[in-house]
Amino acid sequence: MNFPAELKYTKDHEWIKVDGNEAYVGITDFAQRELGDIVYIDINTVGEEVSQNEVFGTVEAVKTVSDLFMPLTGKVLEINAQLDSAPELVNQDPYGDGWIIKVDISGADTAGLLSADEYKTLIGQ
Repeated sequence: MNFPAELKYTKDHEWIKVDGNEAYVGITDFAQRELGDIVYIDINTVGEEVSQNEVFGTVEAVKTVSDLFMPLTGKVLEINAQLDSAPELVNQDPYGDGWIIKVDISGADTAGLLSADEYKTLIGQ
């Protein structure tokens, strides 16, 4: 499994790539493997401020639906439009084309997030 060192991770299996006051959020390689074939992403929080650890949407796989948790408090700016017609991108490229949301995280503190090594330890890798 792949866990890019430049990303931060959560105990709920989301990753976040911080770029100044904005960040991209998705689910980890481990999470997409556990879920199986992803068939739908449901995000209804665009334009809203979502607190850290609160649900910002759901991901639906063939056999289950799972909540998506916000890694840092922020305003949801956009959803990855490619996922409407190709939700399988989350399976195929979870850290690239499979990103889920873009967030304004102005002033958010990343101190509580996990490094790649800490996340690997969490999932027993």
